[in-house]
Amino acid sequence: MRNLPLTLLVVFLLSAPAGAHDAHTGWDYDKFCCNGDNHSGDCQMISTKNVRIINGGYQISLGPGDHRLVTRPHNFSLRQDQARRSQDEDYHICLYPTEDTLRCFYAPDMAF
Repeated sequence: MRNLPLTLLVVFLLSAPAGAHDAHTGWDYDKFCCNGDNHSGDCQMISTKNVRIINGGYQISLGPGDHRLVTRPHNFSLRQDQARRSQDEDYHICLYPTEDTLRCFYAPDMAF
């Protein structure tokens, strides 16, 4: 009986659903997109210099240092309708299961 509160806490923590980690400004990435946490996860803000708006979408260029998982140059193209809405004014990218796979891309609203 002495360990009942500890046992209940462990059971609760193990049964709680895993949540998505949050962006640096506090909003949560979609659960489908992110794996890990703010220090080791696959979602991260990227600089505007890595994103070029092209006809109908985005050209995303990443090199080592642009994202914690990137070890070599990458170029991704993405249609605008495939982007998710960023809840801040920044671009964010999720690479999963490897740095070669763009799982999710978040873009701020475009002002035309």
